[in-house]
Amino acid sequence: MSPLWALPLGLVVGLTLGALGGGGGILTVPALVYLLGQDPRDATTGSLIIVGASALVGLVPHRRAGHIRPGAGLVFGALGLAGSWVGSRLSRSVDPDVLSVAFAVLMLVVAALMVRKLRGSATAVPPHESTGRMDARRVVALVLTASGIGFLTGFFGVGGGFAVVPALTLVLGFPMRAAVGTSLVVIAVNSATALASRAAMGTGPLDWPLLATFGAGAIVGSLLGGRFSAGANPRHLGHAFIVMLVVIAAYMLVQNVPRVG
Repeated sequence: MSPLWALPLGLVVGLTLGALGGGGGILTVPALVYLLGQDPRDATTGSLIIVGASALVGLVPHRRAGHIRPGAGLVFGALGLAGSWVGSRLSRSVDPDVLSVAFAVLMLVVAALMVRKLRGSATAVPPHESTGRMDARRVVALVLTASGIGFLTGFFGVGGGFAVVPALTLVLGFPMRAAVGTSLVVIAVNSATALASRAAMGTGPLDWPLLATFGAGAIVGSLLGGRFSAGANPRHLGHAFIVMLVVIAAYMLVQNVPRVG
C-alpha cells in the first residue's frame, strides 16, 4: 500500500486513542506491518513514537474539560517504568513472526475483556469516587497492574490504555471520563520510557517520513477523538473496536502461524 495511506491510517488510530483513552497502539502495529510494510520489531518502536506523541496532544481537550488527574497519572506511569524497560529489552530478542503471533493473541485477549466489560456495564453499579485512602491490597494491585502495563508497552509497542482505563476505574475509583483522560498521561510516560530503553540498546533504521505522516494523522485524530468522546455512546464505540480487533487478529494469525510452525 502507498505510504500516502499513512495519513488516514494515523487519523483512525488517533480517533481511537482520543475517544477511548487507549487502543491506538493495538491498531498502529498491524497497520505499520501489514499495510505499510514495516518489520514487526521496527513497527513496535515506531508505534511508541506515534502513540506517545498522540497521547501528549490528546491531553489538550481532556485537560480543558477537566478530565485529567496529572498526579495520579504520573505516579501510575512511574510504577510501570521497570516493566516498560524490561519489556523493551526482551522484544528485540524475539523472532518477528513469534512477536506477530503474540501480538494477535494480545488483541484477542483485549477484545474478550472489552466484551466482558460491555456485557456487565448495563447492570454494574458505577464505582464510587476514590476517597484517596489505599489499603494494602489496593496498593499491591496498583503496583502489579502498572508494572504489567509498562511491560506490555515496552514489549509490544502499545500504550496500554485498554488496561489503564479499567485499572483507574476499579483500583482507584475514577469516573470513566477522568480515567480516559488520565490514561493518556500514563501512555505518554510508558511510551517515553520504552523509547529510552530501545534507544539505549540501539534501534534499527526507522522510516521517519512515514512515521511523521502517520503521526500527523494520529495527532489530528486524537484531538478530534477527545472532543467526539464527550457526546458519543461508549457502547457503540466499544462494539466497533471489538470487531476491528478480532478481524485484524485473525488476519495476523493466518499470516504468521504457519511461518512459526
